[in-house]
Amino acid sequence: MLRGFGPAGILAFLIIEVAGPPWFRAVLVLLWAWCSRTTWRAIGFVRPKNWVRSLTTGILFGIAFKLFMKAVVMPLFGADPINWSYHFLVGNRAALPSMLLLIIFSAGFGEEIVFRGFTFERLGKLLGRGTAATIAIIVVSAAWFGFAHYSDQGLAGVEQAAIVGLVYATIFALTGSLWLLIVAHIAFDLTAVAIIYWDLETQVAHLLFS
Repeated sequence: MLRGFGPAGILAFLIIEVAGPPWFRAVLVLLWAWCSRTTWRAIGFVRPKNWVRSLTTGILFGIAFKLFMKAVVMPLFGADPINWSYHFLVGNRAALPSMLLLIIFSAGFGEEIVFRGFTFERLGKLLGRGTAATIAIIVVSAAWFGFAHYSDQGLAGVEQAAIVGLVYATIFALTGSLWLLIVAHIAFDLTAVAIIYWDLETQVAHLLFS
């Protein structure tokens, strides 16, 4: 019942997509997978062929991607170089432990499990696995990921998250694995926090565009 798209399956999908913070929704996904006898592989927990290479690639990609977004992409969108939602982190050492936990469990694991693993599995079952269906799933998941950032980061947050969502969703469509994306997501957000903490947002945003 939970794996299908009857009333129970649709209700489970809707609850997981909107019920609370990402870490809580990720827990619901794992509970759903256990109750519905969905394999871990189906929601993206595929063992990498080489853990060291995957982790290293994820870290380097996450850092480089954040710098590219901050210095190139977001200035082209006319975004404010300062992320005022998280500006309180400037020099705020006391806030770092809780932010680290948020990044690892809610953003890294939570968002990737929900917006990539679970969403791809569910929409893939509904729409199929063809090229057109996969493109549609990438676009829908990226749009939903972007919209989820509106409440705390406004339009600029939506724009950045939607672009990140498109890239991450495309990677997931090609690999079927969450591990590189989880690591990249954590590295991306840690880089963002480091830039804010050391009050470097304006400098990085103006590296190429004055």
